[in-house]
Amino acid sequence: MNKSELIDALAADAGITKAAAKLALESFVNHVGATLKGGGRISLVGFGSFSVSKREAREGRNPQTGKTIQIAAKNVVKFKAGAELDGAVN
Repeated sequence: MNKSELIDALAADAGITKAAAKLALESFVNHVGATLKGGGRISLVGFGSFSVSKREAREGRNPQTGKTIQIAAKNVVKFKAGAELDGAVN
């Protein structure tokens, strides 16, 4: 499912226009991003939780040349599925 298909599904389920569903989805994505950027955590009971984890700098290898390269440290987004979502998938 891509973004436009998700917007269509949200609009149909909620009985709202596609424009309103698009605004709601964009608002959700923007707030999640802003909260994670500020170091926060988002928990949606039954769905899952989003958090930020720091990945340390490390050495890697260029697969074409085999040469050792340095990979910089960075923050990565983690998602842990909640019990209901996990149960729906399994």
